[in-house]
This record gives sequence, C-alpha cells and structure tokens, in this order.
Amino acid sequence: MLNDAVDFSQVKTVLVIKLRHFGDTLLTSPVFSVLKAHHPHIEIDALVYEETRTMLTLHPAISHIFGIQRSHSHANTLQQLKTEYNLFKQLKARRYDLIIHLTEHTRGLWLTRLLKPRYSVSYHFPGFSPRRKKFWKKTFTHITPHGSPQRHVVEKHLDTLRRMGLYPNRSERALSLVAGDAAEQRIDALLAQHGLEKQTYIHVHPTSRWLFKCWSPEKFSALINQLHKAGYTVVMSAAPDATEKAFVKAIQQQLKQPVIDVSGQLTLKEMAVLTQRAQCFIGMDSVPMHIAAAMNTPVVVLFGPSGDLEWGPWQVASKVITLAYACRPCGQDGCGGGKISECLTDISVNIVFDAVQSLLEKPRL
Repeated sequence: MLNDAVDFSQVKTVLVIKLRHFGDTLLTSPVFSVLKAHHPHIEIDALVYEETRTMLTLHPAISHIFGIQRSHSHANTLQQLKTEYNLFKQLKARRYDLIIHLTEHTRGLWLTRLLKPRYSVSYHFPGFSPRRKKFWKKTFTHITPHGSPQRHVVEKHLDTLRRMGLYPNRSERALSLVAGDAAEQRIDALLAQHGLEKQTYIHVHPTSRWLFKCWSPEKFSALINQLHKAGYTVVMSAAPDATEKAFVKAIQQQLKQPVIDVSGQLTLKEMAVLTQRAQCFIGMDSVPMHIAAAMNTPVVVLFGPSGDLEWGPWQVASKVITLAYACRPCGQDGCGGGKISECLTDISVNIVFDAVQSLLEKPRL
C-alpha cells in the first residue's frame, strides 16, 4: 500500500492538463471517467489547447474546459499577457485541490506552482536534465514513471491515478467521445443523401497530418478497388489541408469507380458519427483512428514508424498491421528523413484486404 496516497475525500476540484494534439487529448478521456466514477463529488476541469477542445466537450465527467492558444505568434506582448492573466484568474477562482499534469510542458509546471494545489502529480520523464528533474520533483507532490514505449498511452495517463492510490477497473478505461445531436443530424442527413444506412459502408481515412505515417496513394487505390469488387461501399474522408486533399486526389485518379468523398467537409464530431455508423474503419495512426476506437467501430490500422503498442486502437475490435522490420518503431520522419516510411509502403494490399474481411466476419459488439 502507498504511504502517501491521496485522501480524495478532501479533494473537491481537480484540473487535468494536456497540452498536445487532438488524439493525445482524446486519449486522456478515461482519466476523467475513472476519477468521476470513484469519487462522484469531485468537479473535474480540463486545460487543453483551444483547437483540441472538441475532443472533450460534452464528456459527462468534465465540469469546465479551459483552452489556451498553442502559439501567440499573432498577438503582441500586451495581448498575450492579458490573455494569460485572465486565464490564470479563472483557474485560481476554481481553487484546485489537485492538478494532474500529463505532459512535460513547462506551462503546466508553472501553473502548478502558481495555483498551489494541495496535491499534484506528473511524470518522471527520462529525457530530463538533472536540474530540470530536480525542479519537477520539487513542484509535484507525486511523481510516477512515464513508462516504456511498450505501455499504451491510456495506461500511462491512468498511472497518474494509480500513483495517488486510485486503481481503475478494466471496465472503466474506455475512451469517451460524445458527438452531440447536431453532428448526428448532419451525418444522418448526409447518409440519407447518398442512400446509405447504418453499417452498410466502410469508412476509409487514408491520411495523417504527418506524411511519414501514410501508406501510398497507389496502394490505397488498389485496396479500394478490391473492396468495391467485393461489393463494399466506401466513404472516404480527409482533413481540409491542401496536402491531404492532394493525397486523396491521387487516390481518386486511380479508382475504377468513385467513392463517396467527404474530405474536408466534416468537423471531428461529425467524423465521429460517420465512423460510428460504418461497418469498420480503415486508416493510419492518426486522430480519426482514435475516434473510431472511441466510437467502438472495428478498426483496421497500418502502423509504420510509430509504436502500435503505445498508440494502437484502444479497447476495440481491431487488426493492427505492421511489418517485422528491426528498425521500427523509429519515430523518424520517413526513412532517411525522406517522408516515406518503407515499413509502411511495403505492406501489401492483400494483407490489408484480408484483415478487413477477417474483421467484418466477426459480430460487432
């Protein structure tokens, strides 16, 4: 038993800080669920980048979501100071008893020092210098190891709770993403427009914001052609980014029959509903894959330079496709920094197609 376990009966307000990308933010959702399930009296807030707020809005365990800008490059110094001060006042008014800081971002460290909660928890990051490690240890009342690359990010997040004496049940660890009525109505109308019903199509999201995490357009075209030949309907999505649009166009140019293309047309909440209504999801290591897992849609995902054990689909029926290359996962920006990862591009179309067929043969839970 821990000799410094937190007395949660004395905790009324908690702030969870996660300053990262969309997928990273979604993967924090079980922290809120577990904490609320074990201690319903606690009010739990989130501090995230403003752009990632949508990953946590409507979460039933969250009281308030505070957003900050990733960069103040378009703001002058006075505006920046005013924004920061107003945020600090709002956070201070919440009188936090506990702060859970889930990244190595120094912003969370300084907020913890300034807000002075009774309890605070973060990680021991292996890359820290001795000086920074000492400063970190002096700031937080509880420190937990960050964990190895073989440990899933969700479990790493939940390790902060374990370090304080709160042990989550396995049934409590699912991702939580609430799309909302407006998103459901939009997608239901879109499906009706194309004559589609629930679970009568496959959702393919071939892109990632990072090109080195992508399969080739040629192989995606071949896969979709094979899916069409087998009688499946394909709905394809991508972000409105120009690079992703060009990637989708390259796929479309090699198709024997068109897909239903909604690229650049959906919010992330709407994409969540589109995925939820699908038979299965096919994609890369990116936020749409994590969204599919949160919506309990079977997932076929291709992993290359990023680690599937650490970032794979969480608690959902899935087929994770990798090649047993000794150099992966390397985390590099493509082989030799060339934006193309051979551990991905060498994956055959037939392997992916067979994985889809195998997954769809199983009843959806």
